[in-house]
Amino acid sequence: MTEILIGRNDSTSVSLDPHYGNRHGMIAGATGTGKSVSLMVLAEGFSRLGVPCFLADAKGDLAGLAMAAGEPGDKLKARLARLKLTDWKAQANPVVFWDIYGKLGHPVRATVSEMGPTLLGRVLELNDTQEGVLEVVFKAADDQGWLLLDLADLRALLTYAAENAKALSTQYGLISTQSIAAIQRALLKLESDGADQFFGEPALELADLMRQDMSGRGIINVLAADQLIMKPRLYSTFLLWLLSELFEQLPEVGDLDQPKMVFFFDEAHLLFDDASPALLQRVEQVVRLIRSKGVGVYFCSQNPDDVPGVILGQLGNRIQHALRAFTPRDQKAVKAAAETFVVNPKLDVTEAITKLAVGEALASTLANGGVPTPVEQVLVTTPCCRIGAITDAERGTIRQRSPVGAKYDTAVNRESAAEMLARRAGEKAADAATVAADAPAKGAAKEAESGWGGAVHDALFGTKRRQGMIETMGKQMVRTAGSQLGRQILRGVLGGIFGGKR
Repeated sequence: MTEILIGRNDSTSVSLDPHYGNRHGMIAGATGTGKSVSLMVLAEGFSRLGVPCFLADAKGDLAGLAMAAGEPGDKLKARLARLKLTDWKAQANPVVFWDIYGKLGHPVRATVSEMGPTLLGRVLELNDTQEGVLEVVFKAADDQGWLLLDLADLRALLTYAAENAKALSTQYGLISTQSIAAIQRALLKLESDGADQFFGEPALELADLMRQDMSGRGIINVLAADQLIMKPRLYSTFLLWLLSELFEQLPEVGDLDQPKMVFFFDEAHLLFDDASPALLQRVEQVVRLIRSKGVGVYFCSQNPDDVPGVILGQLGNRIQHALRAFTPRDQKAVKAAAETFVVNPKLDVTEAITKLAVGEALASTLANGGVPTPVEQVLVTTPCCRIGAITDAERGTIRQRSPVGAKYDTAVNRESAAEMLARRAGEKAADAATVAADAPAKGAAKEAESGWGGAVHDALFGTKRRQGMIETMGKQMVRTAGSQLGRQILRGVLGGIFGGKR
């Protein structure tokens, strides 16, 4: 087992023990002080040990991990000599590029169901009432067996919910059409941000992030986030979703000799800005418990206080670059950062933080028993890869060689809620059309029947103006019977008077 060298000074060196790599960490410092280089050093070190990594490239400079460094110049040679790196050699790392928008890497997709109503409610900036309606919609879809894969499915389901609000309210709890309309408007905004490219299939499988190359080195997964970072809600929600998926799917393994995967969360403050208490509790839970799944989480931010204290206390491995104490908030951040380190009697941490040169850092890692070592001021080691951006041609070459490109580059649209609801609506429309088409024929038959029957009725029973056959026959029979009876009576009377025969 080889430790990962972080940096050296004249008397000592600071390294990260892979056994404690899953105890999480923090890389902090002002812009331009060397945070990206420290992140690359850790990613390279874990990759050499066979540990896959995932990191977000917000500025495009982390893509250099895929390319070997150039020939060392005088400045680099002097740095290598100061670091006592006699075996250093330029070397590229196995890298797979990803991009939610599918431009600078393989598309990253997740289904709406996988995201869930809580995280989706955050990215849509819904209030508690609207998020409750979203939970009802998800529950109704589960009960009906309707798959929620992309935004089209969710829009179709919201339309269905609006049309059947009364029935759903009776079964699941009150929902209002106003809340549904607000969610639909938020979806339009999310779609304009490009999220329709993120929701869909084939969905990202975690196994494809946790790979090694043919030589046994861990794959470094680099997410192009230069555009995504402009949508902080989508950016932070995606990374939190990925972390949650790791937490839910990976088995318990306890403390291993080295992590199964390391996750770097750059611009960490975006995760916690405007976060609800429930979401903060979820993040704290994941960070605290995912260690037992063999996953290390490393937050990168400008100030340590960008991360809530309950989470900061879980970060045992620390690299602190320079902070500038120009404002009262900066001075407070410097003091807070100094107080999180184990005291070194030989070092004034508060003063050192403000005077660190570019490429220098205060570092403290976990040693035997998981105890933090005293903080040391060190010169951060030099990665073997290129420090800086790569060309489009170089990125294209790396992408063509990717082992997962054929799996993710082409989108798949299978039958889901939108298609099921459309077919259901079509069947109802067809039934209504059939009923409407049959109505004239039935009406004509009824009308014809009514006309013929009316004529027969009039002929038999008559109208107000003329007698019917039955009435005429009745009267005739009465007259006939009366005449015969009269004649019989008359004959009887006359016979009696004149003495006729009986």
